[in-house]
Amino acid sequence: MSSTDSSGYEGFTAEERAAMKDHAKELKTAARRSTRAEKAAQAVREVLAKIAEMPDSDRIMAERVHAVVTANAPTLAPKLWYGMPSYALDGKVVCFFQSAEKFKTRYATLGFSDQAKLDQGTMWASAFALTEVTVEVETRIAALVKQAVS
Repeated sequence: MSSTDSSGYEGFTAEERAAMKDHAKELKTAARRSTRAEKAAQAVREVLAKIAEMPDSDRIMAERVHAVVTANAPTLAPKLWYGMPSYALDGKVVCFFQSAEKFKTRYATLGFSDQAKLDQGTMWASAFALTEVTVEVETRIAALVKQAVS
């Protein structure tokens, strides 16, 4: 029997499907690399290339986020995650930058996974909207990534 409910599930959006395809491609590419150093170097190049592809407003913020994260949490390794620049500890993503363009939202997002040690009481933020990366915002990002890996 088929359902006639018109409010049913319509599946993933085009942006979500594209992100899943990006992730599958990332996994295949990573599996083909040989040495750990080669994998790390290629991952950095891929992150920088992905940032370079972004529209100017997102690219400028992503470049600043990348610089702040790599300077303040050197234990985090840059890598692509669902087509987004992300930073991982022991292969597990701790934080990521999602451009506004990626999912056609009005602002970019700096997000943290459950691997980030940002716990504060019974409720805390795990994602932050970014419209501009100022010196003040850089200071806040630096504190968050340091806390995330502490």
